[in-house]
Amino acid sequence: MGDLDSTGVISRKRRAMFAAGRVASLQPMNEKSAAVCQSSVAADCSRDSGQGKQDRPLETVGSKSKSEKNKRRNDLSERLSCHKTQESLLSSTSGYNNYRGILNWCVVMLVLSNARLFLENLLRYGVLVDPIQVVSLFLNDPYSLPAACLVIVSNIYVLVALYTERQLSKGSFTELVGFLVHCINMAIMLTFPAAVVLLLPSMTSVGGAFVVGTHTILFLKLYSYKDVNMWCRELSSVKAKKLTRSQSCPSAQHLNGGDRKVCYPGNLTIRDMYYFVFAPTLCYELNFPRSPTIRLSFLLRRLFEMLFFIQMLVGLTQQWMIPIIQSSMKPLEDMDLSRMTERLLRLAVPNHLLWLMFFYGFFHSSMNFTAELLHFGDRQFYNDWWNSETVTYFWQNWNIPVHKWCLRHFYKPLLRRGFSKIVSQSAVFFLSAFFHEYLMSIPLRMFRLWAFMGMMAQIPLAWLVGRFLRGNYGNAAVWISLIIGQPFAVLMYVHDFYVLHYRQEDD
Repeated sequence: MGDLDSTGVISRKRRAMFAAGRVASLQPMNEKSAAVCQSSVAADCSRDSGQGKQDRPLETVGSKSKSEKNKRRNDLSERLSCHKTQESLLSSTSGYNNYRGILNWCVVMLVLSNARLFLENLLRYGVLVDPIQVVSLFLNDPYSLPAACLVIVSNIYVLVALYTERQLSKGSFTELVGFLVHCINMAIMLTFPAAVVLLLPSMTSVGGAFVVGTHTILFLKLYSYKDVNMWCRELSSVKAKKLTRSQSCPSAQHLNGGDRKVCYPGNLTIRDMYYFVFAPTLCYELNFPRSPTIRLSFLLRRLFEMLFFIQMLVGLTQQWMIPIIQSSMKPLEDMDLSRMTERLLRLAVPNHLLWLMFFYGFFHSSMNFTAELLHFGDRQFYNDWWNSETVTYFWQNWNIPVHKWCLRHFYKPLLRRGFSKIVSQSAVFFLSAFFHEYLMSIPLRMFRLWAFMGMMAQIPLAWLVGRFLRGNYGNAAVWISLIIGQPFAVLMYVHDFYVLHYRQEDD
């Protein structure tokens, strides 16, 4: 009987448990109630088994099984799906900017295309490079060196400027007298070498370009020298001696002073003057930043680059530029627009390549070489003009020494005198146009104003690009103006020079 009773009790419990399971399956419940039911059933089972230990809660087992199912489901969805929301790499909204491979491709294509053109040039004309011919460009008479003589004579202008400033510092000259002496000195500096180049038959075009270029640089330097010393006198008159300088060119009384600085008028020495004349800058200061030592490896690299680019410029000009220019004379005379355009595009590539070589060889190699020799610390001779999105930004950043001079000694003084920004900027372009034409017309002994008009055309071009083009389109417009504008001016000057000097001989 006891066995039967116990068996009946067990069967009734089982039936109750199954009934509770069926009710639970028919009624909706949340996770908490399901967990409670599972825990109660587990407790009953453990009590019925007669064991003294408890099993793990079914809640933990259920959560682990659910996480495993979710993980398997996620893995399955990853295997089944291969798309997500994203932009194409070449879209501007993608944020991608690593185009190094495309840049390398452009360089390779440029090298290959120019190598084909150069090989075609060699097959057509042969080797035209003649170093002896380069020497003849500087002098016709080997016993007469007018260009070198004019450069040596330019020391007179330097000494006159120094003497005038010394007299002004002592009060021997009034400000008006000093101003007149400076004006006469700088006027002679521009007119006398121009007259010699124009009137002396033995002066070649290349020698004349070297002479007028040297005197133009010296003119800008002495103008800055005059202005800065005048500002020092104005500050001294109000007892505000704030312009001091480092040991770029210390005067005699401060040679033993360690880090002591030289004040005005202690800077009015021959050593100080000639340091500024040879320094790679157009703006005079009482304080020049100084580099501590001369880096020999850096100096030799710059020297090698200078020599290499000089040879490349001469060789490519003789081998590539001159044949294209010579073949362009007939279309220009016949006014054949289609052939003129074809010659212009043919000339654009070598002309632009030579211009880039000149930029690197002059503004990076030669100016860093000079600065390293003189311990000159400011090496910002150019900025990122290749990223120019406006014409104005290009002219402000491709030649930093000239830009600093124009800003310091021409643009800001005009603003202080009440002129507007537009008028002041136009005046800066006008001054630049004048010197461009001066550097072209005097050596060629003809006045055609192509360089002047080209510079003045930068004013409306700058307005158009700044107004209607932005970003990459503006940068492309700047590059096009550089690549097309320069060979157009070259063709105009060469054609006029040929007609003026060689047309009658050919006839």
